[in-house]
Amino acid sequence: MNMELNFSNKMKSMKPSAIREIFKSLGMPGAISFAAGNPAPESFPVERLEKLAAEIFQSEASTALQYGVTEGYPPLRELVTKRLHDTFNIDTDSNMTLITSGGQQAIELCCKVMCNEGDVVICENPSFIGALNAFRSLGAKLVGVELEDDGISIAGLEAALKANPQAKFLYLIPTFHNPAGITMSLEKRRAVYALAQQYDVLILEDNPYGDLRFAGEDLPTLKSMDTDGRVLYCGTFSKILSAGMRVGFACGCEELIQKMVIAKQVEDVHTNQFFQMLCARYMQQYDLDAHIEGIRELYRRKCGLMLRMLDTYMPSEVKYTRPEGGLFLWCTLPEGVSLKELVSELSAQGIFVVPGTTFNCDESAPSSSFRLNYSTPSEEQIERGIKTLCDVIRQKLGK
Repeated sequence: MNMELNFSNKMKSMKPSAIREIFKSLGMPGAISFAAGNPAPESFPVERLEKLAAEIFQSEASTALQYGVTEGYPPLRELVTKRLHDTFNIDTDSNMTLITSGGQQAIELCCKVMCNEGDVVICENPSFIGALNAFRSLGAKLVGVELEDDGISIAGLEAALKANPQAKFLYLIPTFHNPAGITMSLEKRRAVYALAQQYDVLILEDNPYGDLRFAGEDLPTLKSMDTDGRVLYCGTFSKILSAGMRVGFACGCEELIQKMVIAKQVEDVHTNQFFQMLCARYMQQYDLDAHIEGIRELYRRKCGLMLRMLDTYMPSEVKYTRPEGGLFLWCTLPEGVSLKELVSELSAQGIFVVPGTTFNCDESAPSSSFRLNYSTPSEEQIERGIKTLCDVIRQKLGK
């Protein structure tokens, strides 16, 4: 008989990521996944990274294989800080940069240093499952605010702030939202920051997709509007260089970042030194922005194809977002179509999507929406998979 394990209260109710569980089904022949959040494999600069890796081991092997400082490999920190200033107009003179093990760790560290069990975090609803689960694992209480076509509901946000005056922070993905694919308008960005000032609450701005705009006009980050150190900005190299390297970063006021450094020391000591050096070398020797432009063109093509297929075959009763960048779009079914039945039937045919319930702040709340990803599947898979998806929905609508 195995020992009975008595798990912590924090982890007893935690469930595996539905997205990671879907990955286990993708080995079936002919499977098409619209469920991933992965960058396109063809976006990885493999030959350049191979060359840079060889250089590192030839000239700096001892540094690459040794412990490093928790704050991050100094040349990379400097390069990231400069890029945050030059590309995203962030005041880096009054902020500090920390290199993290992916953007996910930056999100988790923020909650760890800010929240006691039972403290409130206000989130867009739906929102990124990785962040929601990080907050849940630390005992935070999630309060969701409805998303509108141009971002979070301002009226809903103010109501949540009034109802939760001790909320520790707002977690927001203003640009190319995951899962919804929408972008918060400039007017709402200003309104969100004004409310954060009025109610004296921190903002955690998660911007993993901000480099991936392929349509429309750039909008300022919330961090670029920050005049009093109340925005913690999180970014990553996962979507622009390699997801597997797990190199991200956070930028915020020194007091907050220094506390995150202490928390990080007991988690992993420091982010993988070799991959930090690889990122730094890439930025030093190649044009990162030119590389990103190639990724934008790739996603412009793939997203455009998915939207054309949806425009052609999807019944008009189904609504879907039209992203200007990022990796996702969001479909909402009409009344009378069961999301659970649809997901099950699609899975049986080898088509995988992520049900909207996965992204709800309230895990028990229903959803009539699902997320589609266009970065990972091939163009042929997009054509075939979306056609099948639309055929199944048409059948359910009796068309």
